[in-house]
Amino acid sequence: MNFPVIKGASYGLIQACDMVRYQGTTQTSEMRLNPASEYLAQMPGHLRAFADAVAYPPNQVYIGNLRPRALRDIPSPWYNNPIPNASAQGTYGAILPQEDFLGLMKAVDKFDLVLLEESFQNAAAERLAANAAVSGWKALAALQKGQAEAAQIEALVQEHKAEPLYNGGKLVGCVKKAHDFDAALSEHVMFENLVAKASAAFALALLLQKTGLAAEEVDYIIECSEEACGDMNQRGGGNFAKSIGEICECLNATGSDMRSFCAGPAHAMVTASALVQAGIYKNVVVLAGGASAKLGMNGKDHVKKGLPILEDMLGAFAVHIGENDGVSPIIRTDAVGRHRIGSGASPQAVMQAIVAEPLNRVQLRISDVDCFSAEMQNPEITEPAGAGDVPLANYKMIAALGVMCKDFEKSELAAVVDRIGMPGFAPTQGHIPSGVPFLGHCRDMILEGALNRVMIIGKGSLFLGRLTNLFDGVSFVVERNPGKADEPAQEATSNEAVRSAMAEAFSSLAASLRAQ
Repeated sequence: MNFPVIKGASYGLIQACDMVRYQGTTQTSEMRLNPASEYLAQMPGHLRAFADAVAYPPNQVYIGNLRPRALRDIPSPWYNNPIPNASAQGTYGAILPQEDFLGLMKAVDKFDLVLLEESFQNAAAERLAANAAVSGWKALAALQKGQAEAAQIEALVQEHKAEPLYNGGKLVGCVKKAHDFDAALSEHVMFENLVAKASAAFALALLLQKTGLAAEEVDYIIECSEEACGDMNQRGGGNFAKSIGEICECLNATGSDMRSFCAGPAHAMVTASALVQAGIYKNVVVLAGGASAKLGMNGKDHVKKGLPILEDMLGAFAVHIGENDGVSPIIRTDAVGRHRIGSGASPQAVMQAIVAEPLNRVQLRISDVDCFSAEMQNPEITEPAGAGDVPLANYKMIAALGVMCKDFEKSELAAVVDRIGMPGFAPTQGHIPSGVPFLGHCRDMILEGALNRVMIIGKGSLFLGRLTNLFDGVSFVVERNPGKADEPAQEATSNEAVRSAMAEAFSSLAASLRAQ
């Protein structure tokens, strides 16, 4: 079978300290319910400088400057052991400061909703023009016009007609509401959607820059964040995908949005693979931007325990799925796992459905998989909040399932967990950690011969939408490319054999009839 392949991946991070303070749901809820709280008073002192965020080891892993397992050699806590001379530019992506990102939000805004103070906008325009990933954007022309006065911005915010944009604690801009009374087009919703769009466009720009994929070669874009764009008549109508492709001038592409909470990226990867394998599209990009609502989500616990606010990063990614080139790692579309509606919600049932079953289907065992990537949340973020080490919990369940399936001995459990796993390194942005952050590393490690077969797992909590209590899970296998099969030649040989056999059969039948 001529499977589709992973031809490249990119990862972007945006440090957004002021968005933590003014747009993160934990903080905005606290401001409404308890504006004089001790947490709000202490929080600003726990925000990191940009250089600290760049040097933070998990962030260096996310953009590709360190392998995930390198985190095992860095003493904990990682925030006290920064990477010396760390770069904001990585093998797979880059880390962007908030002041540049606010400029990107203005650039991707097609309805003149984003206002930036004149001097701030001019400085952002100059910096972005020097950023290799986005310097070619025609959309940057938006930064050469529409500058606003500080008094105008402040008035709009005070009149509750716009969402404030701060940088370094100073009001530097705003996002206006897009409709007078439509809640789906309110200033806050438009802010969240423009954050998702701008960060995803940044990831797509990084993908084009890092991999050499030409914008005009992209046929289809699947956007799989957790935001929803629309108006009061169709709140989630979409389409983020085409709006992002428009910014990066993917003029030959169409696209659509796919949602399933944290499992969305895995669904999108499977769908993209099917579209390529079916021959409908040659080059499909799966991408997603960041979720501003989740900034500082566990901030209360971090501040209480004396940690920096580690959830100050917006995450974004883009992955290119293309036709088999005989080299890039293949996606085994015959080994896709899915949590069925009737699968059950126990951890064992979930792992059986999305790990054991798809492997059994193609005569593989859990022991045949070198590495698993599932829910790669950074444990330094989740453990202080009482959620534990999420990746480690997954690896323990997979190893235990392997023991049940007689793939491993019980005495091997600890060694198996160590072999098949890696430390979590992704920001807790919901859909962002769910399996896909490893794809860039996975591709290169397979090409280098360090890995042969990997399973990527996405899991989602559908009950958060209050429509079902069901859980969700999807998995797929990425594998070393055995070399592109010469399918047309095989088909020709096969057809020739069939024609020969038919000719022989008809000749025999004719002889028999003549004899009669």
